[in-house]
Amino acid sequence: MSSTLADSSRPNRPNRPTRPAVAWIGLGIMGSPMSENLVKAGYDVTGFTLEQDKLERLAAAGGTVAGSIAEAVRDADVVITMVPASPQVEAIAYGPDGILENARSGALLIDMSSITPQTSVNLANAAGAKGIRVLDAPVSGGEAGAIEAVLSIMVGGEQADFDEAEPIFEALGKTIVLCGPHGSGQTVKAANQLIVAVNIQACAEAVVFLEKSGVDLKAALDVLGGGLAGSTVLTRKKDNFLNRDFKPGFRIDLHHKDMGIVTDAARTVGAALPVGSVVAQLVASLRAQGDGGLDHSALLRSVERLSGAQL
Repeated sequence: MSSTLADSSRPNRPNRPTRPAVAWIGLGIMGSPMSENLVKAGYDVTGFTLEQDKLERLAAAGGTVAGSIAEAVRDADVVITMVPASPQVEAIAYGPDGILENARSGALLIDMSSITPQTSVNLANAAGAKGIRVLDAPVSGGEAGAIEAVLSIMVGGEQADFDEAEPIFEALGKTIVLCGPHGSGQTVKAANQLIVAVNIQACAEAVVFLEKSGVDLKAALDVLGGGLAGSTVLTRKKDNFLNRDFKPGFRIDLHHKDMGIVTDAARTVGAALPVGSVVAQLVASLRAQGDGGLDHSALLRSVERLSGAQL
């Protein structure tokens, strides 16, 4: 790691570890296990979120709890954010109580939320004026990937900043790639969400088709998973389909937001998404039927309804 993060000194912390001090903002389904993995890796993590139980969870894992964003980021070398969408990123980044006004010059801000590419570009420009460097670094892998520290991390920003942050990323994931300049990580994440949604929809349709045909569903999914139809989505979501277990690992509400990002971004660059647009509408329909808080594998419920089931 370069000297920018590793060698900065704070007189009030003479025994400070060589690893950079991390502030973590946003301790939701993904943020809590990710921040805890940094603690396990030996990082000094100070967290802030709005839910008291999540703060208590971080403290129990060995992290430090802050009473505000300003308090969390003031002495941090690295600030990591993991919140639901662009409005939340803007709310925590800007304003007198936000990250940019309270983080020290030279700090590295890593936004791991899934937001629009333009929001990431705007944040990088605004932070640069304050002497704060930025990486956009959204992730894929869901709650299980966050817990197991096997996330895919797609990064946008400068090579030097990526190199500094890489040890942190290695404590959180397995596939870590710098995809290009600011906003590139978010663009790749949008493509990821397109692929995942279409894949889940295809799996859901196959499940209904198989069940209505009288096939042993578990046996069918096992053999499909071993062939060309196999995918990480099928592997991760097979039990959800079999058990109709839609406890949220990644909520329909969030995938609806992400499908809006990818369809808008595709329109901007002139890319046609004929299948993606249909699936985006199916996700929106499922949300409108009250299933927004369920896992995105609940797309199965939409197919079941279309096939005559009364849910």
